[in-house]
Amino acid sequence: MSPEAPTHGSESATALPLERRIERQCYALGFDLVGFVRLGPVESATHFEEWLSRGHAGEMRYMAHDPQLRGDTTRPLPGAVSAVVVGMHYGGREPSGPVARYARGDDYHDVLMERLRALHRWLVLEVRSEVPGRSYVDTAPILERDLARRAGLGWFGKNTNLINPALGSFFFIGSLFVALELQASAPFEADRCGSCTRCLDACPTDAFDDVRVLDARKCISYLTIEQRGVIPQALRSLMGELIYGCDICQEVCPWNERFSRALPEGSTFAARGTIGTDARTLAIELLSMDAAAYARAFRGSAMKRAKLRGLQRNAAVALGNRVDGAVEPALLAALSSDEALVRGHAAWALGRTGSASARAPLLARAEVESDPWALGELRSALLALGDPTSPGSSP
Repeated sequence: MSPEAPTHGSESATALPLERRIERQCYALGFDLVGFVRLGPVESATHFEEWLSRGHAGEMRYMAHDPQLRGDTTRPLPGAVSAVVVGMHYGGREPSGPVARYARGDDYHDVLMERLRALHRWLVLEVRSEVPGRSYVDTAPILERDLARRAGLGWFGKNTNLINPALGSFFFIGSLFVALELQASAPFEADRCGSCTRCLDACPTDAFDDVRVLDARKCISYLTIEQRGVIPQALRSLMGELIYGCDICQEVCPWNERFSRALPEGSTFAARGTIGTDARTLAIELLSMDAAAYARAFRGSAMKRAKLRGLQRNAAVALGNRVDGAVEPALLAALSSDEALVRGHAAWALGRTGSASARAPLLARAEVESDPWALGELRSALLALGDPTSPGSSP
C-alpha cells in the first residue's frame, strides 16, 4: 500500500481504541513493529553520557550535542507527550557481503521518514483535529533504542543492538512524536541473551569493552563510515573485505539465525547491483569512480555518508586483505588519486600483495609524494616488499 493511501475503517473499526487503529495503520504502511511510549526523562541517558566521557564515540562529536534534549524526550518537540515507535525489517537472510545489509538498497532515513509523515497525516484525519507532531529517524538527539525498549519493541542485546523476540535485530527504528495522549505499551523488561556471548566473541576487532559497551573506535562499522581520516594500521588487516558497515555481531546472534526474515521481492532495501555481493568487484568499481559516477551510483543511498574518498579508502583496504595479485592494477591506479587518504591506503594494500612488480610504481609515487602521511605509507609498503632503499629511508 502506498504511504499516501490512509485507511479509514468501517464503523466497527473506528470503535477500536485509537492505539489499535494506529497499529493497524502502521502495519498497512509497511512497518513490522509498533509500540507507544509516554515522553519524559530518558533512563539510559546517564549511561550514554558515561560512554561519551570514555571517548568511545571517537570522531562522532555530534553525539555530545544537546544533552538536555537527549535526556528528556519532551524537549525535542515542545508540547509532545507521546510517541509512536515503529520498527521495519531490512532482511537478514541475504548472504554476507562487503556492505552491511541495511545500506544495500534505498536510504532507510528517506523510506521510514516518508511513511512516518504519512502516518501523521492519517492521524490528523482520524482524530479530526490538528495534532502537532514530528517524525524522527536518526535525525535528532534522541536515544531511540531507549524509546523502542520502553515501547515494548525489544531488549538491548549484548552487542548493543535492540533485539525483538519475533524479528531479531535486523530492523530500523523510527518514531512519531505527537501532542496527543496515547496509552503506553508495556516496556520490554526481560534480558533474553542469557549466557550467550556469540556476538562479543565473533567481533574481529574486539570492539566490545564489556557486555553492552561498544568502543566505536574499534568497530568496523565506525571505521568504514564515521571515521573520516586514516584507519589505524593495526585494525586494517582485521577488517577483511568489508567496505561499508559490518553485520558480523548480528549474523551470529541466535535470535537472528532463527527469526530474521528474507526481503520480499521488490523491496526498497534490496541490494543495488554488485553492492551486496562480491567485494572484489565492488572495490575495483569504487576505485575507478570519479565524482560524477559516484553521484549517479549512490543517489538515494545511505552509503553516501562515507563520501567517495572514504569508500575508496575502504576499497583499498579490502583489496589489501585479499592478498591477491589480480587486484594490483586497481591499487596501482589508486596511487594517482587526488586524495592522499586513498593513495596511502592503496600503498599499504600494495605492500601486502607481496608483488615485486609493485615496487617501481610505489617508488615513482614516493619520489613525488607531497603528503607526509602518504609518503610514510609508501615507504612502509616498499619495505614490506623488500626494498630497503625507499625515499627518505636511513642510509
